[in-house]
Amino acid sequence: MLDARPPARLKTTVEAMDLLRRLGGIHGELMMHQSGGCCDGSSPMCYPAGEFIVGDRDVLLGYIDLRLGVGEVAKTLPEGPDGVAVWISGSQFQAWKHTQLVLDVVPGRGGGFSLESPEGVRFLSRGRAYTAEENDILAEHPPLVGVDWEEGRRPEVSDDPLVVAEAVDACPVPGILQG
Repeated sequence: MLDARPPARLKTTVEAMDLLRRLGGIHGELMMHQSGGCCDGSSPMCYPAGEFIVGDRDVLLGYIDLRLGVGEVAKTLPEGPDGVAVWISGSQFQAWKHTQLVLDVVPGRGGGFSLESPEGVRFLSRGRAYTAEENDILAEHPPLVGVDWEEGRRPEVSDDPLVVAEAVDACPVPGILQG
């Protein structure tokens, strides 16, 4: 099991990538945090990089590579405005660690503090439960946390395509034939 590469904890749809690129063109380098509730529900929130303080125990869900298209795999980690770190609180991660999140966009009003709020759309997290085998592999590869990031550690480059055309491509709906 130790040889197996872990599956991605986060994938993104083309629409989410397009929105992040547009927001980055307006606001510069970005970051995201998967909200755990309260006034803005449990939406993924988008901020200018550094505007949300990442705690030492917050977990890095993924590092979105804005250079990628559907099915592409990066050779290097993105730098500067090409990379969007996506965080979640450590306690919320414990509840969701068995789930691959897919960052998507739907019509509606974004959270009050999230950059997409005036755009007429909002980010949405969708999920797919990992298989037992995937959970075993993930248990052998703990994610980076805020203190790791502050010390300069970065995730490995994934060999998994991280951008999907639609959310259903990463988290199919049971009983619905895809095709």
